[in-house]
Amino acid sequence: MSFKQCAALLLLGAVAVQPAYAQSGKYPERPIRMIIPFPPGGTVDVVARLVGPIATQTIGQQIVMENRVGASGIIGTGFVAQSKPDGYTLLINTTPLVTNTLMFNKVPYDALTDFAPISLLASTPSFVSVHPSVPVRSVKELIALAKARPGTLNYGGAGTGTNPHIAGELFNYLAKTEIAVVQYKGGGPALTAAISGEVGVSFSGIAGATGFVKSGRLRALGVTSRKESLALPGVPPIANVLPGYEFSAWFALAAPKGTPREITAVLNQHFTRAVASPELSRRFADEGIDAVGSTPEQLGAFLDSELKKFARVINERKMKAD
Repeated sequence: MSFKQCAALLLLGAVAVQPAYAQSGKYPERPIRMIIPFPPGGTVDVVARLVGPIATQTIGQQIVMENRVGASGIIGTGFVAQSKPDGYTLLINTTPLVTNTLMFNKVPYDALTDFAPISLLASTPSFVSVHPSVPVRSVKELIALAKARPGTLNYGGAGTGTNPHIAGELFNYLAKTEIAVVQYKGGGPALTAAISGEVGVSFSGIAGATGFVKSGRLRALGVTSRKESLALPGVPPIANVLPGYEFSAWFALAAPKGTPREITAVLNQHFTRAVASPELSRRFADEGIDAVGSTPEQLGAFLDSELKKFARVINERKMKAD
């Protein structure tokens, strides 16, 4: 089953389950903080700032965004893991939530046991692009150049184990290339480096980056999904050249372990309703983002499967941070 098919099933399941006590009025009684463990401008930040205001409209309290960055998302994620489990501090995170535990020797949380899952909010493919100065116009030509000039190409990462890093190393693994990673402090800075030509190659999330393709500041070569993205018409899947290549960034919402089930149920109801709303669906589509929505249990199972999936690539590529 494809990621999009799975996403559709999750969304249907989430919308169908509506807890009877969600309108109890006991929670929330004050603003809620959503911790974004990466800098502004990256895909996690984009998704958070699209979803938060829509959920605010129905939950009855302001959802305040806070970028708490550093160490490939570990600082902000660890902060939430150690926060009071009262439903007033939430985490939105992506692949590093699970990959950091595979790549760093010491991480101050366990991705599967130190959080109360709320919902898998959305997903989006990434795309590989090059600065216009790089003389390639297809994925096939990029692979040929990387093999002909080993050590001369590099790509920007958003930190060890982040989405661009995983997408880039999966590319290296399947293409048998050695395009070197240059790590930056988040997806926004990594994208800026690609636009300026500081790095020649970029594995960027589609959300927030399509404008740079349209303006000619980046040349898109391939998308990481199995099908073309409506946000990047005419850009073929990388899998057309590298069979088996597929990578989609996902965005999960969680609370600290111990958060009462009735509170996570209220949050699940409002956030799944938000991602299913026509208003957010339109804005997501403009950014190349797919709405998902899930139950807490489905998110927990999904995180477990992602941890197992990425362990192979990380071990094969020897992607260790320490």
